[in-house]
Amino acid sequence: MNSSKHRFKRQESWRLKRVSEAWRRPRGVTSRMRKEKAGWPQKVKNGFGSAAATRGLHPSKLIERRLERLSDLEGLDPKHHIIRLSARLGERKRLLLLERVRQLNFHIANPGKEEAQPVGTEQETEKRTPSRPHETSPSKTLEAVSAEETSADSSEKRSPETLEETATEPVEEDEGSEDES
Repeated sequence: MNSSKHRFKRQESWRLKRVSEAWRRPRGVTSRMRKEKAGWPQKVKNGFGSAAATRGLHPSKLIERRLERLSDLEGLDPKHHIIRLSARLGERKRLLLLERVRQLNFHIANPGKEEAQPVGTEQETEKRTPSRPHETSPSKTLEAVSAEETSADSSEKRSPETLEETATEPVEEDEGSEDES
C-alpha cells in the first residue's frame, strides 16, 4: 500500500483538545486554511487519492471479500483474495466456515479466538479463589468446617444463671414507636 499517504487534520485540532483530528472541511469566513494560506495545512483535493491499482485493497495487497455462506467461496482465488468472516455469523457456522476456508488455504482477516475452552473445566475450578470473604477455601473440607461451627457453638453456651437473669429483666418499649391505628 501507499506508505506516504497524506494525513489531513481538522483545522485547529492541534490547538484545541476538544477538536478531534478527524477531517472536516474548513467553512469559516476568515479561515486561513479555507483560503489556502502558506503555512497552513492543505485541504483535501483530488490529487491526493491513492493509486487506482491499490485503492480498496487490504493492507496485504489482496482483495478483501466478506464471507457469509459457503457459496460465497465460489470463484475466489487464495492467491488474490483474503476472507473476512461476517460479524452476523453464529459460533457454529463460523467454525464450519473457518474449517472450509483453511482447507482451501485462504488467508483470514479476522480469525478470532482459535479454540475456546468449554466453560466449567476442572482446571478453572481448581484455580478459583473465593470472591467473598465468607466463602470457604477449596482446601477446607466439610468436616473441618463443621468442627469449627460446633466449637463456636459450645463457647457461646450460657450458664443457667445468666439465662434466668435475662428472662426476669423487663423488656423496655419505646413510647414513640407504637402504631396507632
